[in-house]
Amino acid sequence: MATSEPTVDDLAPTLETNVAADEPPADAGEASEETVLHASDLTVYYGTEQALQPVTAALPEREVTAIIGPSGCGKSTFLRCINRMNDQIDGCRVEGKLRFYGKNIYDNDVDPVALRRKIGMVFQKPNPFPKSIYDNVAYGPRIQGCDDDLDATVESALRRAALWEEVSDRLDESALDLSGGQQQRLCIARAIAPDPGVILMDEPASALDPIATTKIEDLIEELAEEYTVVIVTHNMQQAARISDRTMVFLTGGELVEFDRTAKIFAEPEDQRVEDYITGKFG
Repeated sequence: MATSEPTVDDLAPTLETNVAADEPPADAGEASEETVLHASDLTVYYGTEQALQPVTAALPEREVTAIIGPSGCGKSTFLRCINRMNDQIDGCRVEGKLRFYGKNIYDNDVDPVALRRKIGMVFQKPNPFPKSIYDNVAYGPRIQGCDDDLDATVESALRRAALWEEVSDRLDESALDLSGGQQQRLCIARAIAPDPGVILMDEPASALDPIATTKIEDLIEELAEEYTVVIVTHNMQQAARISDRTMVFLTGGELVEFDRTAKIFAEPEDQRVEDYITGKFG
């Protein structure tokens, strides 16, 4: 029976996301000194139903990793593991390890709220707060007590999100008055304002028109110069355009293949991956 995953949009946190980074342990397996996230036999259950088969993968620093696969295959489940949003789902159980710069984020001494300040999240549908443009971006730094030079922080985040030129003269206006594409870039600015190390994106352009989608894709490529980006997308062409590496999950929550994007799309090792990419199923 296919796994029914809760939607990420239903779980939007009240803050975007840094826990102190430890050096990668000697037993990190596939991890290297450039590894940011390292999953080891990471498994997820919703009640008695297994949503994610054991995943072992090392995600490198300052690259875009795309996650593709058919609906209900565990893409969003894996993404939610990275900043412990699965903690908010009743009956969800996570087994295995997921290290962030060498520290297992599921250790008892890790504060999920502190973790989410270092691992930001952008959702499928833009979800700006019913506040001004300025207050949306300033929200994260404020709750961290970082009020020094807040104007510069807001401007820097909006510039990095390629939105400053469009809103610099209307920062006091409601964020809800922005277009859909502008709202999504605002949410990206809000996510990066607390200076995270990783940005998670769950289908960030699926609700946008082609022009706004192009702006988001260009922005993702620019963000990867400073951040590690992990993006779930149903659009395989989008994954091919913007990602350095691609994870392919198939029905049953199995990570079938993880490699350089060019190799995944040109010479996949698993026939099932080729069948999915060429549209024989999915």
